[in-house]
Amino acid sequence: MDIHYAKRMSVLKASEIREILKVTERPEVISFAGGLPAPELFPVKEIINVHQIVLENKGSNALQYTTTEGYEPLRKWIATRMNAKLGTSFDCDNVLITHGSQQALDLTGKVFLDEDDIVLCESPTYLAAISAFRAYGCSFIEIPTDKDGMLIEELEEILKSTQKVKLIYIIPDFQNPTGRTWSKQRREQLAKVSTKYKVIVIEDNPYSELRYEGEPLPSVRYFDKDGYILCTGSFSKILCPGFRIGWIAGDKEIIKKYVLVKQGADLQCNTLAQMVIATYLELYDIDKHIDTMLETYKLRRDVAVSTIKKSFPKEVKFTIPQGGLNRPGIAGDRKV
Repeated sequence: MDIHYAKRMSVLKASEIREILKVTERPEVISFAGGLPAPELFPVKEIINVHQIVLENKGSNALQYTTTEGYEPLRKWIATRMNAKLGTSFDCDNVLITHGSQQALDLTGKVFLDEDDIVLCESPTYLAAISAFRAYGCSFIEIPTDKDGMLIEELEEILKSTQKVKLIYIIPDFQNPTGRTWSKQRREQLAKVSTKYKVIVIEDNPYSELRYEGEPLPSVRYFDKDGYILCTGSFSKILCPGFRIGWIAGDKEIIKKYVLVKQGADLQCNTLAQMVIATYLELYDIDKHIDTMLETYKLRRDVAVSTIKKSFPKEVKFTIPQGGLNRPGIAGDRKV
């Protein structure tokens, strides 16, 4: 067949993340490759109850269209939670509901990236973010990292010498795939650099609530005085991924641009799913649920660490994550 596809199709490949998830469907396989939540911890009974409550009391609304921005009570909860946990100062109009944080990354490409633009990222970084951004014709430059995060001096050298840098993409808490957490100093330094060079930072932070060791740290956005930093989040890791509900939060004028491109993509996220999550958060104690998850994840982290220490060669170096879903990061993880 003689079919003329868009140029971008020549650079698109099957998502490594999707291929990883295919393996998890095989019952004999225990996969360490993907950060899948433990399914036995999903609050199934509670979700069944909440669906019934929502449909009985607000069924006509739950089955109708809603605004592109998302269900307002849910956006208010997200803003309040981020302010309390991460030190941000958002209200509901700073928040756009997306189909998982993955859609937020895709919309970021639509909003900011032109062909031949450059995205700066940690070395290594999250595969699905690469897939999302690459569709818009950009290229990537890796910034070296250490145990405290991205090396800011190296970042500044690239920014000084490189044209067409459009985005900096980071995962500051329990980074995927290394498991590292940025220090408070590095977060503050990055915020200053983003303002100095007027470069947007995407702070991808789906794991921040999953801390089972150490002291919580403020979001990079906490140090942002000029609105260059946008934050993504997700209910996939703290509730369940099947709803595919996440968000992006940032400067209101920038979020309006995201709303425009989302309208062209899918109009809105699932109304019923948003209302069910909002009602669950109203009726049940999400912190108690997260605490139960953390007990399991910490136990599994400890087993993995002890097994590595016992069975791996002594020359192998690895990160012991203080939280999140990723396995201890082994030196030599794949890069961009």
